[in-house]
Amino acid sequence: MLALSRKKNEALVINNNVEITILDIKGDQVKVGINAPKEVPVYRKEVYLQIQEANQDAFKSENVDALKDLF
Repeated sequence: MLALSRKKNEALVINNNVEITILDIKGDQVKVGINAPKEVPVYRKEVYLQIQEANQDAFKSENVDALKDLF
């Protein structure tokens, strides 16, 4: 993991097309702005983990044999 220090209104760039800007700092909260192309999904980690779990549950609940018959 790369750890960087940034102040309010400072930014960093990832892969030439994603910019992350520190918008505000209040106590232990940091407001972050993310500017990325529409095709780049951006999720809060807890939402991302819920999506992964839902996908895994959906896969487990599907009748795998029925899916195999499709191929």
